[in-house]
Amino acid sequence: MKKYLSIIEKSSIFRGIEGKEIEPMLKCLSATTSTYKKQEFILRNGDYATNVGMILAGSATIIQEDFWGNRNIITKICPSQLFAETYACNQGIPLHISVIASEPATVLYLDVNRVLTTCSSSCQFHNRLIRNLVSSLAQKNLLMNEKMLHMAQRTTREKLLSYFSAEAIEQGSSSFEIPYNRQQLADYLSVDRSAMSNELSKLQKEGTLTYTRNHFTLTL
Repeated sequence: MKKYLSIIEKSSIFRGIEGKEIEPMLKCLSATTSTYKKQEFILRNGDYATNVGMILAGSATIIQEDFWGNRNIITKICPSQLFAETYACNQGIPLHISVIASEPATVLYLDVNRVLTTCSSSCQFHNRLIRNLVSSLAQKNLLMNEKMLHMAQRTTREKLLSYFSAEAIEQGSSSFEIPYNRQQLADYLSVDRSAMSNELSKLQKEGTLTYTRNHFTLTL
């Protein structure tokens, strides 16, 4: 666990907690780790989550699948980022999403009941941990609202421009990288990949943007 402390310190759930306090807190929270192969399911639709997950190494993708197996990408999660916290806090509700390792991944699990209940030893930073978890849940809600804004656009072109605009603003630059390949971007925006690729080509010919793989530059 020690080799991942620098990653854990960056996580939103441990924000404001000193590094020297984290290791004993992990014991208090019954922390465990698991490893996954590329494309292996970390969590499946219908599972019940009792732990908050954190990516320590590699990355994972949160997806929704319909009855026919069509995928809708919710988001990609990278080292220090959390997942399943909403479901872990509502343990009677089965997952409506799946989490798949995008590459070989190592995951830290924290017992949510121990997170939400101040321990008998009264950890100095436990209350801050709870506040951080609530803040993380609020941030995830904002991200979901932002995705809904992109998807509410009527055309593939408008969805792309909405997403790229948000990324440029978020990253503070007209030149930025996105975490998705072409198929993943199409799944994220719920559009046809071929139609999306055609729109990207048109936007580049028009001078609205330029791109190389997952690196994009917007022009005024």
